[in-house]
Amino acid sequence: MTPADPPQTHLAVLHGGDLPPGHRRLDTHPRLAPVRYATADRLGEVLPGAHALFVWDLFSEALEAAWPKADSLRWVHAATAGVDNLMFDGLVGSDVVVTNSRGVFDEPISEYVLGLVIAFAKDLPATLGHQRRREWRHRETERVGGRHALVVGTGPIGRAIARKLRAAGLTVEGAGRTARPDDPDFGAVVEASLDTAGPGLADALPRADYVVLAAPLTDATRDLADAAFLARMRPTARLINVGRGQSVDEGALVAALNAGELAGAALDVARTEPLPAESPLWDAPGLIVSPHMSGDVIGWRSELVELFADNLERFLANRPLRNVVDKQRGYVSGP
Repeated sequence: MTPADPPQTHLAVLHGGDLPPGHRRLDTHPRLAPVRYATADRLGEVLPGAHALFVWDLFSEALEAAWPKADSLRWVHAATAGVDNLMFDGLVGSDVVVTNSRGVFDEPISEYVLGLVIAFAKDLPATLGHQRRREWRHRETERVGGRHALVVGTGPIGRAIARKLRAAGLTVEGAGRTARPDDPDFGAVVEASLDTAGPGLADALPRADYVVLAAPLTDATRDLADAAFLARMRPTARLINVGRGQSVDEGALVAALNAGELAGAALDVARTEPLPAESPLWDAPGLIVSPHMSGDVIGWRSELVELFADNLERFLANRPLRNVVDKQRGYVSGP
């Protein structure tokens, strides 16, 4: 190395056993020192001296335990939209910048939610059950057009969901951090709280045929859909959660479904993942369970790597990074 050569950046990659697609281009990058790869149990061995960390092990909480070893860290990039697994005190209180993969999952998740709405309205789960039993059972189904949806979470994923549902003929309103009467995607936005003095969930929930949770996990959204929340919903309404499992009181949801107080629900996320075989969610009436897959379409891993690669070039060139997380709020603020 000559004095004119730029210093090399040390990059660590936390993975769960499968390396990111195209990782070899990281290994041969002229501005990177040899990339250090580690699973959760070895993360502490590769963090010393690392300037950047790519969290490819999507929901790992290993960084908190290894944090004392992060003596040179300046940037952490998460291959997820949610970063609640990284919002521990040490990282939040540090100068380390956190970025996420906002934008990769918006359209796939919105398509998934629309598919669930149609599945509920057209009673597709029952049709498949009758088919398996070789039963020819005629029924009448519901219209999708003209129904009303409440989307809790007004970030990019929530906005994509709102646009998709409106295109299918539903009316939509949003619930977010602040209420506003005129929003280009939601129309009206109420405050995502049952206790607010202004327009809030207490008013909006009884209007909704579909309540879609698409918010990041924060102190405000943890256990948001509790018994009081569910009691405000119509008995004919359905709850769809594509946000975080910790936003739903699963015991209260099972009780409401068993009592016929809700027409149905769909959970793409759970408080414990994988969902244990003994969980009562599996057998709850009217409940569709999917294994945290609503945003995972063919090619999604490559899209995540492309976003990281773009941010890596920005980091190496000291240019502004994409998707910088507001660590106090736990998500990317602004457009």
